[in-house]
This record gives sequence, C-alpha cells and structure tokens, in this order.
Amino acid sequence: MIETSSDLTLKLSIAFGLYMLVAGPTGFYARERWFAILDGIENAPALSYVTGAFVFVMGCAWIFAHNIWSDFLAGFISLVGWVAAIEGLIIIALPNVLIKFCRSIMSPALVTGFAAFTTLAGAALLFVGLTGRVLS
Repeated sequence: MIETSSDLTLKLSIAFGLYMLVAGPTGFYARERWFAILDGIENAPALSYVTGAFVFVMGCAWIFAHNIWSDFLAGFISLVGWVAAIEGLIIIALPNVLIKFCRSIMSPALVTGFAAFTTLAGAALLFVGLTGRVLS
C-alpha cells in the first residue's frame, strides 16, 4: 500500500489515473482521432490558442492546489501540474514546433506503445489512489 502525505494526492491520482485509463485505449481503437487532433490544432490557430490557454490554466490550478514534493506519489502528481502548465505555454507560443515534434514521433508502433503505457500507468494511478492511505 502506498502512503502519502496528502489526501489530495490520492484524489488527484484517482482523477489523473481515470483520465489516462480512458484516454490510453483510444490509441488502439481510435488512433485516427489522435492525428485529427493534431490536424485541428495545426489548422485552427484559435483552437491552438484556446487549447494552450486551457492546458496552462489547468496546470496552474493543479500547481496551486498541489505543489507537494514530500514523497514519490506526491512529487509525481505535482510534476503532472508543472508539465501541463509548461505544455500550455508551448502550445500558445510555439504550436508549430510542438506539432512538428508530435508528428515526428507518431509512428504506428510508437502510438501503440504510448497507448499501452498510458493505459497501464492510468490503471496503476487509479489503483494507488483508491488503495493508498495518508500518513498520520
């Protein structure tokens, strides 16, 4: 059983794990959606900007609510917020660079591997969030 210093860590682990557990398998059965998302962001500057702003604000909210580095799980959950905030800024400032990078790594084998990793990591985070406990 994982122990952490914050109940919020466990709740965010459940939320992020559930998101990954649902989003990951789409790389197997709806791979074309992943490519369509990149096309949409690339071809619609307003969508790119709004997506970046949303991801940045969500990352900042995550950071403001949970910037705890006391144990591995808490640190990982905090890192998710920081990565989201930075990703949002990159989407706003350099969307074409990010899209070009994403396209360069989106071979069918890598998408399948990423989908498998995301699904398994999501299941692990969900499990840890549901079975973990807060240190007294």
